[in-house]
Amino acid sequence: MAKNDNGNNNEKVNVSILNDTILEHQKQARTDHMQYLDDMEIINSDIQDRVIERMKAYTPENFTKSDVLKALSHDICTPSDFEALLSPAAGFFLEDIAKKARKAKERYFGNSINIFTPLYLANYCENYCIYCGFNCYNKINRAKLNPDQIKKEMEHIAASGLEEVLLLTGESRKASDVEYIGQACRIARQYFKVVGLEVYPLNSDEYNYLHRCGADYVTVFQETYNSDKYETLHLKGHKRVFPYRFNTQERAVIGGMRGVGFAALLGLDDFRKDALATGYHAYLIQKKYPHAEIALSCPRLRPIINNDKINPMDVHEAQLLQVVCAYRIFMPFASITISTRECARVRDNMIKIAATKISAGVSVGIGEHLGDETKKGDEQFEISDTRSVDEVYNAIIELRLWPVMSDYIYV
Repeated sequence: MAKNDNGNNNEKVNVSILNDTILEHQKQARTDHMQYLDDMEIINSDIQDRVIERMKAYTPENFTKSDVLKALSHDICTPSDFEALLSPAAGFFLEDIAKKARKAKERYFGNSINIFTPLYLANYCENYCIYCGFNCYNKINRAKLNPDQIKKEMEHIAASGLEEVLLLTGESRKASDVEYIGQACRIARQYFKVVGLEVYPLNSDEYNYLHRCGADYVTVFQETYNSDKYETLHLKGHKRVFPYRFNTQERAVIGGMRGVGFAALLGLDDFRKDALATGYHAYLIQKKYPHAEIALSCPRLRPIINNDKINPMDVHEAQLLQVVCAYRIFMPFASITISTRECARVRDNMIKIAATKISAGVSVGIGEHLGDETKKGDEQFEISDTRSVDEVYNAIIELRLWPVMSDYIYV
């Protein structure tokens, strides 16, 4: 088609493409987000129903100051106490909550702080999540590391002294299939004592395969536990199916993974309800599988391409601290990670009080650990704490805490 002087033909083509995209989104929107697809494993579990029922019944504003004081007086934090500690009324007692959280952290973790770094293997994605920098309609530079590039990145990371790595991909089975992830795990095991995964949800047999390849734990963000809001944010792809994502941690444990991590992206919906659901979800998994190591993350929504389309709900620093401390009191044995989405000041404060794990030397682009000149693909989101491994290590020492690269010994 020839282009005329005013470019109208190009405009018609662009409008046609836009209309096709809108029609596809409308078709996807009619797909039941609670319905499993044919390739998705269904497990026999009532945990989702129990979590959602409790979250829907939770009215944070109903809790009083006396409820919070009662919760703080208990040696063992019950789910009802956890609800009180997340309520607005608890904001009046944040210092007392922080003291109790710090005491719990010191009792079960001493002064140790684990350090790790993420390694993004690929940023291809088949989902349309409107808040995510990787979503399939965003015009970003896509890339995928090959085995030689993965090895070079890992050699560079290991040279920093780190002994734990978290492997991440965009959610695309086509671009990053299970065999590719397994190969990355086998390479990682040559350089690291602990290997974590943050990839698209899998079936239990696939988790078993990746565990045999060297993976130790799996982290999955539910994003929001409000299934109605979830539907409006996830318009295309496997991630649209709410229950399959919800049951990921349980399938991972069934598949043999040693540990599982939980998180909601605070700010997508009511952060108090999402925090309650996250903690209660982890609590029920721990009850059902007491051998599983439990981890929690506390990410807040950070600037991304489509921020203006989702009307994020602000979560302030004091509220984030409240959530982290409530997690620590409710789940005293759980590892708690504070993300590089937060600035150095906030992260250092969190590890003094309640968090036990922190990333360092973080690069969220594809192939970025060796330097900007080797970068191959764009980032998922903006980070705030850009400190190197040495800088984070020394900051932990200055806080009179003890940096730990790995607390596992393999024989």
